[in-house]
Amino acid sequence: MQYEDTGLYIGGEWRPAISGAFIPVENPATGQQIGQVAKASTDDLDLALTAVQAGFDLWRRTAAFERASILRRAATLIRERADRIAEILTLEQGKPLTEARTETLLAGDVLDWFAGEAQRTYGQLIPARSPSVTQAVHKLPVGPVAAFTPWNFPINQTIRKLAAALAAGCAIIVKGPEETPASPAALVQALADAGVPAGVVNLVYGVPAEISSYLIPHPVIRKASFTGSVAVGKQLAELAGRHMKRTTMELGGHAPVIICDDADVQAVVALFSAFKFRAAGQTCISPTRFLVHRKVHDEFVEGFIAGARNVKVGDGFDPATRMGPLINLKRVQAVQGMVDDAVAKGAKLETGGRRIGDTGYFYEPTILTGLDPAMRIMNEEPFGPVALVSPFDELDAAITEANRLPVGLGAFAFTSSARTAHRLANEIESGMITINHIGMGLPEVPFGGIKDSGYGSEGGSDAIEPYLVSRFVTSQPG
Repeated sequence: MQYEDTGLYIGGEWRPAISGAFIPVENPATGQQIGQVAKASTDDLDLALTAVQAGFDLWRRTAAFERASILRRAATLIRERADRIAEILTLEQGKPLTEARTETLLAGDVLDWFAGEAQRTYGQLIPARSPSVTQAVHKLPVGPVAAFTPWNFPINQTIRKLAAALAAGCAIIVKGPEETPASPAALVQALADAGVPAGVVNLVYGVPAEISSYLIPHPVIRKASFTGSVAVGKQLAELAGRHMKRTTMELGGHAPVIICDDADVQAVVALFSAFKFRAAGQTCISPTRFLVHRKVHDEFVEGFIAGARNVKVGDGFDPATRMGPLINLKRVQAVQGMVDDAVAKGAKLETGGRRIGDTGYFYEPTILTGLDPAMRIMNEEPFGPVALVSPFDELDAAITEANRLPVGLGAFAFTSSARTAHRLANEIESGMITINHIGMGLPEVPFGGIKDSGYGSEGGSDAIEPYLVSRFVTSQPG
C-alpha cells in the first residue's frame, strides 16, 4: 500500500513546516524509510496557538448537543475507514493488522462514549440560606489543551485525549508521535470531515522536548495531558506545576500477575500466551512480573513456554502473524540489554532472548525464570515481549512483591477463591486490577494509575472532569 507523507494540521489546513524540515518515518518490519512527517518549529507552534485560541472561543459556545452530534459523525467515519486506517497503522507501527483494526474500531467506541459525556456535564444547585438567593455551580471547559501521545497505540491514545477535550468544549493541540504520524492524522481528518471547526483540533510533530517546553508554559494553554514514561511525565508535571496548569498523567507500569494455586492454570496460560505478546509487549499495562504459586509454577512455566514458542512473529500484513516487530533498533537494544543483564546475574532464559534476523526489529517472545529483585528487568519496565516468572509460597509474599515498585498502573490476578479475590482487590497498589479475566481499556471504565504511574483517568465517567472547571455563581434580584 502507498504511505503518504504527513503534514501539520493547523487552523483547519494541512501544511508543511514553515522551515521545510521533516523527520523520516520507518516501517519497523523492514527498517526502511516509507515516508516523512513535517517537523514543527516555534513558528509553527505560534500558528497553532493562535488557531487553538480562536477554535476554543468558537467551540466553547457550541451547544453540547451539537458537539456530541459531531463526535458521533466522526465515530461513523472512522468505522467506515477502519480498514484503510488499520493498514496505515500496521505499516508504520508494525502490529498485526487484526490488532490495528481492533484499535481503530475502538476509537469509534471512544468517540461515542464521550459524545454521551458531553451531554452529561451537569452542574449543581445549592440550597441558599436566603429564599431570594440562588447558588449554582456551572461546569465550564478549562481552555485550550496541549496533549502528548505515544507511538505504541497512536490511535487509541490520541482519540482518548481528543474526545475528552472536545466533549468538554475545549480546543486542543496534539503533539503526535513522530514514529507513527499518519494514523493519528487519519483520526484528525475524520474529525474535520465530521464538522469540527477549524482551529478546534490541531496536530503537530517535532522534537518532543522542544514542543512540550514551549507549549506547556504558554499562557494560551490551560491544561496538559501526557501518556509516556515516568521520567518524562515527572518533568512535564513539574513544568506544568510551575505555571499552574492542570495535568493528566498516564505513565508507565510494570504490571504484576498473581496466579494462585486454585486458578485454572491452563486457561491462564492460553490467555497470556496471546495477551502478553500483544503489540510485542509494548503496552503500558503489559503483564510482566508473573508471580505464580509454587504448587502450579512448573505447570504454568511449561505451558507458557509452549505458548510463547507458538507465537508467529512477522510482518503485520501476514495473516498468520500474531506478533509484529518492536518499534525501532533502540527498543531492540534496550530489551536485549535488560535480558542480558538478568541472565548474567543468574536468571534462566527459558525461551527467546534474541533479535530475529537483521531485517526489521523483530524480537523473540521471551520468558525468564530464576529472577532476583536486584536485576534491572525486575525494576525497569521492559516494554517488550519479555515475561518474568517467579514462584511464591504465601499470598503475603506475592502481594509484597506486586507492591514493591513505585509504579502502579495495571495488575492481574487469578484465583477461584472469593476471599482471596477480595483481598487482592483491596491490597494491590494499582490504579486498575482485573481478576480472572482481562477487562481493562474499555471506553466506559477508568484508565489510569497511582503512585509514579500518574494520576487522572482517560476512560469512564471521570475522564471528562480534568477538562472542566467549576464556577460558582450566586445571585439575587436587584
